[in-house]
Amino acid sequence: MSAEIISGKDVAADIRANLKAVVADLPSQPTLAVVLVGDDAASQVYVRSKVRMTEEVGMRSIHHHLPKDASQEDVEMLLERLNTDPEVDGILLQLPLPNGLDEAAAIERIHPDKDVDGLTEVSAGRLSQGKSGLRPCTPTGCVILAKRALGEDLSGKHAVVIGRSILVGKPAALLFLAENCTISIAHSRTEDLEALCRSADILIPAVGRPEMVKGEWVKPGACVIDVGINRVPAPEKGEGKTRLVGDAEFVSCADVAGSITPVPGGVGPMTIACLLRNTVLAACARRGWPMPAEL
Repeated sequence: MSAEIISGKDVAADIRANLKAVVADLPSQPTLAVVLVGDDAASQVYVRSKVRMTEEVGMRSIHHHLPKDASQEDVEMLLERLNTDPEVDGILLQLPLPNGLDEAAAIERIHPDKDVDGLTEVSAGRLSQGKSGLRPCTPTGCVILAKRALGEDLSGKHAVVIGRSILVGKPAALLFLAENCTISIAHSRTEDLEALCRSADILIPAVGRPEMVKGEWVKPGACVIDVGINRVPAPEKGEGKTRLVGDAEFVSCADVAGSITPVPGGVGPMTIACLLRNTVLAACARRGWPMPAEL
């Protein structure tokens, strides 16, 4: 293996340490409100982690937990209440919602100025037009990790994003475009996907297909930012056991790439770090505080 391993865990820790110093100098504590609906075990783990890390950097966390039989009206009324609460700077609606609830409609109830996940239509519009606003966390993490590997100036790099989802693929392409990269978005209808991937200086697989990208798809020396998190059988660990893998086949890609993110420990930790960063940005914008240069 020749590639440099880009540790999202380490970079996320650096971001949180920086945020802790920034928050300590603010006039008061930024506040993140987290809304969990139902009893999904994975969501509960994510929420506990987000609440803990929010408090570790010196911010205030408010946790609202609605039952799994909560109605669409219950969810949207809570979000509206948080919109009008002057003490709340950011609102995070933990996804997925229980079956029967309309996620898209609920997300649109979040005020764009408190949309720390960057998922509302207004946030997407601001991003597409290059206007200031809160950016989606996972794609932002991808850009930060690419810069950690390649340097702050990504101008002229060819970035290939595999996947066109509104959560990662499309916003990632726009964020890399804002860094003056040349962008290609690949998807299921793309012809000769392998050849397109081999032209990438920065390759971002984000399709949710385990180990789809092979080493021969990677341009020698390229930077691979693997967004995929897939659970696959791991019989070597015992009957019924599983392991996490990315959308890139790590061993073969690492033999060719110049740098690559691992799974787990790559893009994943960056999502929460960027969520916390967005909460500070939202608080400064809402409250008229000077925007810290460190952000």
